[in-house]
Amino acid sequence: MRLGLLGGTFNPIHNGHLAIARQTRDALGLDRILFIPTNDPPHKSHQGLAPAKDRYEMVRLALGSDPLFVISDVELRRSGTSYSIDTVRQLQHEYEPQTDLFFLIGLDAFLDFPTWHEPDTLLTLCSFVIISRPGLSFQALSTLPLLPPISQQSLLDLDRGDSSKLTVPMGTHSLICLRLPPSDISASGIRSKFKQGLPTVKLLPPQVESYILQHHIYD
Repeated sequence: MRLGLLGGTFNPIHNGHLAIARQTRDALGLDRILFIPTNDPPHKSHQGLAPAKDRYEMVRLALGSDPLFVISDVELRRSGTSYSIDTVRQLQHEYEPQTDLFFLIGLDAFLDFPTWHEPDTLLTLCSFVIISRPGLSFQALSTLPLLPPISQQSLLDLDRGDSSKLTVPMGTHSLICLRLPPSDISASGIRSKFKQGLPTVKLLPPQVESYILQHHIYD
């Protein structure tokens, strides 16, 4: 099985997250996407972060009955700071050895990858799928430590839209750069709209909007 791992605070989960999951699933032929709400993310401020139980429930509601989208509480089961390497190792235990793991991550987050916990080891455990972000260039990867040499022309082709995917072999795994249609939906923008009492139609699933309003998550 080809399993995509999509972690995040999901504060809240929105239609942009779901679109990225569908587009990546289709582009790479993934069998399933595993959504992994974080517990205590080491690279983000906790200010304005909804309780983990609420963020988990919002993801569960957003995924509905789609059999190709699954939620995992692997990080919520652990106390303290959640490190991605611990999550990947745990999932390797929970899934069959034949399962190929694909770690989905935005280009903005991946540029901080060298500061993560045991990044060099993490690169040997699974493939990474780096997803385009508005305003950022894939060419920044050419100078990122820990990565093999990547053709500048190939990265430029991605940035220009002349290609949509670049695969870089990494031992038994791969580094995959994926250019997706840009989305202007942001969790911070949605939280701001809730605080101001502004409409959030088409930004997030109706079930999630109802949950936020009912439980006063972002008042």
